Amino acid sequence: MARTHSSLTLFNKTICCFISVFAITFCYGCHSIQKDGAQHASEVQVDTAANAAILTGADQLSVYLPLLKGKKVGLMGNQTSIVGEEKEHLVDVLLREEVDLKFAFAPEHGFRGDIERGEKVSNEVDEKTGLPLFTLYGGNQKQDSIISSIDIMVFDLQDVGARFYTYITSLHRVMELCAKHNKELLVLDRPNPCGDQVDGPVRKDDKFKSGVSFHKIAMIHGLTIGELAQMINGERWLEAGRTCKLHVIPVKNWDHTVPYELPVIPSPSLPNYLSVRLYSSLCLFEATDVSVGRGTDWPFQVVGYPDPIFGDFTFTPTERSGMAKHVEGKGVKNYGLDLRHVDAHRQQFTLKYILYFYNKMPDKSKFFTRADFFDKLAGTDELRKQIVAGKTEEEISASWKEDLEAYKKMRAKYLLYADFE
Repeated sequence: MARTHSSLTLFNKTICCFISVFAITFCYGCHSIQKDGAQHASEVQVDTAANAAILTGADQLSVYLPLLKGKKVGLMGNQTSIVGEEKEHLVDVLLREEVDLKFAFAPEHGFRGDIERGEKVSNEVDEKTGLPLFTLYGGNQKQDSIISSIDIMVFDLQDVGARFYTYITSLHRVMELCAKHNKELLVLDRPNPCGDQVDGPVRKDDKFKSGVSFHKIAMIHGLTIGELAQMINGERWLEAGRTCKLHVIPVKNWDHTVPYELPVIPSPSLPNYLSVRLYSSLCLFEATDVSVGRGTDWPFQVVGYPDPIFGDFTFTPTERSGMAKHVEGKGVKNYGLDLRHVDAHRQQFTLKYILYFYNKMPDKSKFFTRADFFDKLAGTDELRKQIVAGKTEEEISASWKEDLEAYKKMRAKYLLYADFE
């Protein structure tokens, strides 16, 4: 395939990408990773710069293209894998740069991000490029032979900062394959849009391990994909204590205090910054019959149930693209809360919404309709038991304090960016 742009030219174009913010600029040298995959925050050199544009890992072509030269490459990506202000898909960029790209893995929601939650992601071919596509979501019996066909994997997915968002489970599975087959893994890091907080229960018991609670981290984990990858390596969470050959290309001009509005929606039911910020608080409703607005124009921005006792605001879920099969309260009027005017930048994780609905539910025995799934989302059964026992948000939050402090100490070892605390 003919080269139409040099790496340097495309990189220069991306300098102007994304929104300008006043932030701290991190100057990275060789981006080397310790043998155990842990790069400590103290190793990051820091400069300051005004009006510096955020540069994701994918934007920094001149840094990572040399790492791919002469190698057979696989990609884990989706519609969030974009480069520059023009939002060009990473696949198109890599192919134009004559990278020997062999295949792509797709996470939940598929390679183009248009598959419903929990639905099967099939092996197929990308219509635009002809690139073979495979899934790791739900497992793939051919994954070992697939990974054996390349030298290096590139991982580029936009996470949203909650443990139950399954893109971080996909990260773990890619790391397992790379470690098992002695392949390199290149993580193109992206900001965490909820990276300004750490909250919720920390999963400790493997009894609650699942695709929505895969790691022993806080429910609102406060990590980027790159930082979590280093934690997985550093804490020896891969099978048999293995580590993978990890390289992280950190984000420039961003830290955990800098707001980040996603340039592309990460999945069908998170259409804007507000839904992303509310998601961590509202996702627990997915284990109940309470609607979080799927099947409306405001998913994860409204909450309701077919009973006027829950509020004057009403909405009727129907069907929307990516929200057709799994829609709570579909076709009936729901009553509840309108959160569309909440200040997204100030929104933090809270239990107040789920406590509001539980406490108003006339028959509380019908609230946790999928109790096992609720416990997996929470990473523990204690939260559900505390809600049933009538505990306040303050009392419940206090019960997490010791575990969160221990988690924060572990987390600090793997931070690539200045923290919010």
